[in-house]
Amino acid sequence: MKGEADIAAAAGLLAEPARAALVLAVMEDGALPASELAARARIAPSTASQHLARLVEGGFLATSKNGRHRYYRLAETAVAEAVEALAIVAPQPRPRTLREVTRSELLREARTCYDHLAGRLGVALAAALERKGMLVRDMDTYELGPKAKSRLAPLGIDLGTLAQGRRPLVRGCLDWSERELHVAGALGAALTERLFELGWIERRETNRSVAVTAEGRELLRSRLGVDVGHLEHAG
Repeated sequence: MKGEADIAAAAGLLAEPARAALVLAVMEDGALPASELAARARIAPSTASQHLARLVEGGFLATSKNGRHRYYRLAETAVAEAVEALAIVAPQPRPRTLREVTRSELLREARTCYDHLAGRLGVALAAALERKGMLVRDMDTYELGPKAKSRLAPLGIDLGTLAQGRRPLVRGCLDWSERELHVAGALGAALTERLFELGWIERRETNRSVAVTAEGRELLRSRLGVDVGHLEHAG
């Protein structure tokens, strides 16, 4: 029989800035070796090893071996969801340099929230799916709408297959920068993966921000009804 969740213990793991940086790096780029994570967090490899061990022990990260290297990944999608939830209530430091200003704006415009779209683009996508009858808003989350199957199938998204997975088929995720819902769950991940495959969006190399391609601007509007005109850095 389990007692109440130890929120303080979980929050304590991220209270150390270096450990938070390690988790964010894995959220941005997926499984990474300890050496790369140390560089991303700007800490010594020995220090990174200690922090990574605590994150694995605490259930935030999991490991797998590939050749001589051990890779670290998120233990489960709930970790990313918890970190994004913390971002909603966390202080937002004011950017101090032009580089920080640019990075901040790109992330607010369009980014990946672990495996689904967030930022202004993610919120616009969710609103468009709602208008098109593919999603129905229920308070602070989403449910599938009556036209979801017929309108998502042409994009190559099989809702029946997604429903067989372990994670929720669809849910709403409160966007920390827009304070509005974007689409998460298995559908949110599948939509994002498909948009990358189609070449409508593409990843930027320096952070988890996303760019809308010239083709994507047109097809997001014509196929899904997504207004990307407000995205200054799109295409």
